[in-house]
Amino acid sequence: MPDHIEGTGTAEDPWILTTPPGKSEFDAWRDESADPPLLMVRVGATKLSYRLRCIEDLHAMLVEYGDWMPLGNADEQKEAKPGTVEAWARAEDNPVGGWYGQRKGYRGRFGNYVPPVMEHLGLAEVEHNA
Repeated sequence: MPDHIEGTGTAEDPWILTTPPGKSEFDAWRDESADPPLLMVRVGATKLSYRLRCIEDLHAMLVEYGDWMPLGNADEQKEAKPGTVEAWARAEDNPVGGWYGQRKGYRGRFGNYVPPVMEHLGLAEVEHNA
C-alpha cells in the first residue's frame, strides 16, 4: 500500500493516504467552504471532520515542543493518553479550546488521520510502525 497518491486535496481529487501503521487507507481533503473550514477524512463509508486550522496549529505546537510526540490514537469515547497528539487535539488549552473534531461521536482518531496529512504536506515526520 503506498504512503500516498498525489491528489490536490479537494473532494473531487482527495489525497489518498495510509494510517501511521500502514494498515488502512483513507481519503482526505480540504473543505474551505464549510464554516469553520474543515479537513475531511473518509474511511470506507465513514466521514470524519476536523477544523482545517488543526494542520497549522498542530505544526506550530510540534515545532515549539521540539521533539517526537506519540500519536496516541483513540476513539472519542476513550480517554486519550496524556502527552500525545490525540490528547492535545482535545485539550481545553489548545488554540481552539477543545475538540478539533467536529462530528459528534467521531471527534477522536485525530492522531491516526491528521499527522499523515501533515506528512504529505511536508509539515511533519511520522513513524510508520505496525
